[in-house]
Amino acid sequence: MHQEKHFTASDLIKDIVIGMSDGLTVPFALAAGLSGAVASNSIVITAGLAEVVAGSIAMGLGGYLAGRTDVDHYQSEYKREFLEVETLPEVEKQEVRDVFKAYGISAKLQDELAAELSQDKTKWVDFMMRFELGMEKPDANRASRSAFNIGFSYVVGGMVPLIGYFITQTPAQGLMISSIMTVLFLLVFGYVKTKLTGDKPFYGALKTVFIGVLAAGAAFMIARLIS
Repeated sequence: MHQEKHFTASDLIKDIVIGMSDGLTVPFALAAGLSGAVASNSIVITAGLAEVVAGSIAMGLGGYLAGRTDVDHYQSEYKREFLEVETLPEVEKQEVRDVFKAYGISAKLQDELAAELSQDKTKWVDFMMRFELGMEKPDANRASRSAFNIGFSYVVGGMVPLIGYFITQTPAQGLMISSIMTVLFLLVFGYVKTKLTGDKPFYGALKTVFIGVLAAGAAFMIARLIS
C-alpha cells in the first residue's frame, strides 16, 4: 500500500532554526570579539549571559508579534471577504469561476460549482481566503508557542559558545574551546535542520558553519583593531 510521508512540523522547526541560529552565532561573535579585547573570562561570561537573556527575550517577542500579526491580518481579510460575499455576491461568484477556470474546469462546471459553493457563506469565504487570497487560517495559539520555541532555542544555542569560558582560565583558551564546540554544534545543527526540511544535509551543515564562523571572525577582528 502507498503511504505518503510528509513533514508536518514545519512551524516548530522554523522557530527552532530562527532561535538556534541566532543563539549560536550572536553570542559566539560577541564572545569572540570580547576575547580579543579583554583579559578576564568573567567579563566574557557576564556579557555573554546578558546577551543571551536579552536576545532570547527580544527574539521571543519578535516571534510572538509575528504570530499575532498573521492572526490579525487573516481576521481583517476574512471580515472584508465576508462583507464582499454579502454585498457583491455576483462578483464573488465570478471570482470562484476564475479560480476553477485556472484549473481547466469547463464553463458549465464552473457555474455549477460557484452556485453550489455560494449556498454556504462560511465555506464560500473560506474557499476565497485560500484560493483567491492564498491565505491559510493561522493557529490562534501559534504566537505564544512561537515565542517560547524561539526564546528557548536561543538560550540553548547561546549557552554553547559560553561553555568554553566556564572551564578555562583565559579568554584565549576559552575562545579555542568555544570555537571547537560551536563549530561542531553548528555542523550537527545545520545537518539536522536541512535533513528534516529535505535539502542537502552536508551542504546545509557547511553553510551554517560558514555563517557562524564569518560572524565570529568579523567580531573578533573588529575588537582587535579597536583595542
